[in-house]
Amino acid sequence: MADALLGPAEIRDLAARLGVAPTKKLGQNFLHDPNTIRRIVAVAALRPDDVALEVGPGLGSLTLGLVGAVRHVHAVEIDRALAAALPGTVTAAHLTVHPADALKVTGDRFDPAPTMLVANLPYNVAVPVVLHLLAELPTLRGGLVMVQKEVADRLTAGPGSKVYGVPSVKLAWYAEARPAGKVPPAVFWPVPNVDSGLVAFTRREPPSDVPRAAVFAVVDAAFAQRRKTLRAALAGWAGGPDRAESVLRAAGVSPQARGESLTVGEFAAIAGAARQQGSGGKLSPSGAEPEEKNS
Repeated sequence: MADALLGPAEIRDLAARLGVAPTKKLGQNFLHDPNTIRRIVAVAALRPDDVALEVGPGLGSLTLGLVGAVRHVHAVEIDRALAAALPGTVTAAHLTVHPADALKVTGDRFDPAPTMLVANLPYNVAVPVVLHLLAELPTLRGGLVMVQKEVADRLTAGPGSKVYGVPSVKLAWYAEARPAGKVPPAVFWPVPNVDSGLVAFTRREPPSDVPRAAVFAVVDAAFAQRRKTLRAALAGWAGGPDRAESVLRAAGVSPQARGESLTVGEFAAIAGAARQQGSGGKLSPSGAEPEEKNS
């Protein structure tokens, strides 16, 4: 590693010196265990020529681990005070700090272009941040993110699982995801009341050439009423239950199936069949918003 990693005493001293207190509003839980940092960097399988993107670097504990492993690190920090202080803690010429909201950053902001997302994500925005960055940054080949264990389970769930839902399907559109380990609460300050989980993902080609927005509209509609059959759940989106059934049959999907049993490829097939029939898109895409947020 390029610099010594931060332990619990160093984290508290640094926070006191900067006059910083973790806020629940920003979902701040600062990582202070060097062994966990080393583990994250190792599990991320970074290459020396990678460009890492870190969201929510906080006091810089993970940033210190990343600068020793890759050729460039972009750190996006919404807290202006923390963003201003980061270069003083991580004195690396190949670190670029971006005082910005990760949900609003665009790809043209980053030079060189990021190839890996490695971050301890604020729990309240973890899923939207991952999906936004994958959409905005086609140069990302993969990543490793630490999120609340419950969210990690949802992101990596497969069809048929009780926790399979909007986040699972939308991440599967972009990437193959897998659970990469559990992280105990004790390595954070303040100590959260839940375990954290690591999610590793590798970008792949989308399963269909149907536009992403059209597929995601089907996903939102299906999970907005996840207990209903797709014939009923997609009725509002398709323009009626009969039209929904017609689209589903054309896509080779049983009208009696439920969204939680479908792969992302099957959702894409439904969207494609709807486009051919001139159906679909009548439901607001915000239908399953609660599924996507993990506050």
